[in-house]
Amino acid sequence: MSKTPQLILSFADKPSYAEADFIHALSNAAVRAWLARPAEWPERRLAIWGEPGCGKTHLMHIWARRTGASVWAGSDLRGLPDRLAAGGIGIDDIETVPDETTLFHWLNAARDADMTVLIASRVPPARLPIRLPDLASRLRAFTAVGIDPPEDGLLRALLAHLLSNRQWRLDADVQERILPLLPRQPARLRMFVARLADAQLAAGGRVTLGLVKEVLDGLPPEDG
Repeated sequence: MSKTPQLILSFADKPSYAEADFIHALSNAAVRAWLARPAEWPERRLAIWGEPGCGKTHLMHIWARRTGASVWAGSDLRGLPDRLAAGGIGIDDIETVPDETTLFHWLNAARDADMTVLIASRVPPARLPIRLPDLASRLRAFTAVGIDPPEDGLLRALLAHLLSNRQWRLDADVQERILPLLPRQPARLRMFVARLADAQLAAGGRVTLGLVKEVLDGLPPEDG
């Protein structure tokens, strides 16, 4: 009689943009302060920037819920929407907008409607390799505020949060032991936890220091 193969399940790391799930830290304090007072944004424009996974998208969604704005992924911008949300617009990952002219038209439409605009990118907008002169000038006019590299406290809280999302129980002392070994970039830390979950489920055992090191060794090289 053959045995039915064991089905190993892995939980997807679905992003949550709930305000209660955002981790407050010194590294994101400046951006949070600006987002809390949109009435003070010069020309009603603000740009937030920082490395992947640092919380830009999360903060943009929190801002949008507070103000009644709509959020658009840069990669989804096509033409112009029939109607812009009265509370303003947020454009995330503006580097991914397929066409510079499209982004320029969106910013013009928002300006003509006297709407608040929030954009997010990996680097300050003035440093983006924009070829369209009018768009480059428009982006340079945005007040830009960055999210700093994460401090130890934020990484510790993020690790605990990611483990909790996967219904893992990892003793605090074990977390402290592995924390110095882990990537310091939030996006890579999320990748590590996802891969560790898959490796642990496949092995069917406990999380060990050896397993942690094995998963770390298998991570792709950091960008640039």
